[in-house]
Amino acid sequence: MPAGGFVVGDGQKAYPGKLTPFVLFTCVVAAMGGLIFGYDIGISGGVTSMPSFLRRFFPSVYRKQQEDATTNQYCQYDSPTLTLFTSSLYLAALISSLVASTVTRKFGRRLSMLFGGILFCVGALINGFAKHVWMLIVGRILLGFGIGFANQSVPLYLSEMAPYKYRGALNIGFQLSITIGILVAEVLNYFFAKIKGGWGWRLSLGGAVVPALIITLGSLVLPDTPNSMIERGKHEEAKIKLRRIRGVDDVSQEFDDLVAASKESQSIEHPWTNLLRRKYRPHLTMAIMIPFFQQLTGINVIMFYAPVLFNTIGFTTDASLMSAVVTGSVNVAATLVSIYGVDKWGRRFLFLEGGTQMLICQAVVAACIGAKFGVDGTPGELPKWYAIVVVTFICIYVAGFAWSWGPLGWLVPSEIFPLEIRSAAQSITVSVNMIFTFIIAQIFLTMLCHLKFGLFLVFAFFVVVMSIFVYIFLPETKGIPIEEMGQVWRSHWYWSRFVEDGEYGNGLEMGKSSNQGTKKV
Repeated sequence: MPAGGFVVGDGQKAYPGKLTPFVLFTCVVAAMGGLIFGYDIGISGGVTSMPSFLRRFFPSVYRKQQEDATTNQYCQYDSPTLTLFTSSLYLAALISSLVASTVTRKFGRRLSMLFGGILFCVGALINGFAKHVWMLIVGRILLGFGIGFANQSVPLYLSEMAPYKYRGALNIGFQLSITIGILVAEVLNYFFAKIKGGWGWRLSLGGAVVPALIITLGSLVLPDTPNSMIERGKHEEAKIKLRRIRGVDDVSQEFDDLVAASKESQSIEHPWTNLLRRKYRPHLTMAIMIPFFQQLTGINVIMFYAPVLFNTIGFTTDASLMSAVVTGSVNVAATLVSIYGVDKWGRRFLFLEGGTQMLICQAVVAACIGAKFGVDGTPGELPKWYAIVVVTFICIYVAGFAWSWGPLGWLVPSEIFPLEIRSAAQSITVSVNMIFTFIIAQIFLTMLCHLKFGLFLVFAFFVVVMSIFVYIFLPETKGIPIEEMGQVWRSHWYWSRFVEDGEYGNGLEMGKSSNQGTKKV
């Protein structure tokens, strides 16, 4: 293999390197940071459908649930306190992700992961031993702090460690861990709900300690990324680590480019203000719009409240929890499809195919629920075929999300930011994700009560809008080294007007070594 970097046919710079066992191990361990986020998503909806949990902490919801079946099913879970329990976590994650940006930039990605694991562990213990609603909410806030740190640092870590040819697949390991966390939580909910005495919810909530310990211990054994080491002035260590990561001796071209990017980064005193500069307009737009659209697919409505939703459309508690397990299994399987295809088929193809699939399924689910529940929410007896149809289309919808907007909503933002704005921009991505997760979690049950089956049509409308946005504005990013990503904006029909000729985010010109000079911001 030639020494240094080389330029492939389309003018795109490539770096020598291969997928080493060391990189694979570190990326698998780091990706497990997604377990805490996934476990929480899966556990929340499950415990809020357990009668013993509702009776103890949310008696008004429990009374509605026990009323005659002729009660409006759309509104039986409409409780501000219940939604605060679920959504308080995401407001806390929003706040902590802003703090995590500074920690990640100044002290490295590993320390953010460590903080995330410790905070999540403490929150899980408080929830597991909770005796009052305020303890539940305090615990949820600490869980949110943990998720904010982990979601800020893990996608960056994965994108920086992975060879560019495999970056998509390795980064999606984060989303795979989220889906595994959701599935494990749903399986545990199913069995813990059967415990006599009604205390199974304590095991569900307290069980979050396990994924928290995995990411905490994992962060202690992981190396830091060469990008982060260089950013903190550890150049020699970074070069040694880069050789080990890439599995080749001569990494001078990539190392020089990383150093140049770091110097550019250090010249930026206020990365938050710098984000507003014209040349970062494409990055800022994607940092905001991709997580915004990801939440408006409606997926968290399905995954948060899958047991509640299935219970609402006529399943018993056991059957609703099992249906949630089924959707969780589909989620994991479809994420594996994304890992296989993201570096083969590209990001845009998966975004557009997944959007089309979700749109069709949301329309069908809205029609099915509307036909049986009408606008008054009283379905009477629900035939078995009806339940099968609803669950089938919800599973197809989940699959569409799990190989498109699910993993790519984290992958694409984490791989497009130049080093000088990377931590700040990733914080914006996490913050936007969390604030809209919070808003949707807070108002979903009220919206379901008032919009009825029309709620699914609202989300279907946004799927159309986001698919058009991707088709028009998102360039393809597969197979491009992370520090050379600027070329996609210069060659794009719209974004090229914001990026000057030869200027690529990190200040490097394509095809030139960093020792040939850098273009100052």
